[in-house]
Amino acid sequence: MLPRGASSMPPPPNPAAYFPPPRVTLPSGLEILRTYSGAVIFLEILFGTIVWILVASTHVPLPLLQGWVMFVAVTAWFLSIVFLCVFLFGYANRFAVNWNQTDFLFHGATFVFYFGAFLLQAATTSLHYFPRKFNSTTQEKILADHEYNISIAASV
Repeated sequence: MLPRGASSMPPPPNPAAYFPPPRVTLPSGLEILRTYSGAVIFLEILFGTIVWILVASTHVPLPLLQGWVMFVAVTAWFLSIVFLCVFLFGYANRFAVNWNQTDFLFHGATFVFYFGAFLLQAATTSLHYFPRKFNSTTQEKILADHEYNISIAASV
């Protein structure tokens, strides 16, 4: 028989023992380039630069659409460089942030913005055969053939 006021149930376990604080599992320094995350960041920088150059080298028939494409390309390019520098220079070890989750959210958001930019650039490219001036007697296309090819490359 148990003494009065005693319970047969053991005390609940301490939750801190089961959930350790987040830790950085992504390496710092040049070792980040050997991970999938580092490779994806490097590819984002590379292809962001290519999109930036291709969109900037064409005639802009629809400034609103291609302005957003340029904004996404330049912003994602800049943020990718900053994110890569955080790991290259070891700043990830100085901040108590769940870097795995931050990395996942960064790449997810970048994918969403780049996919939206792809749709807008593809929509601009698809208008290749429409006339530029509707009241003109000459049928001048929105994109010349050379600009059309550059726009396809920027879309891809």
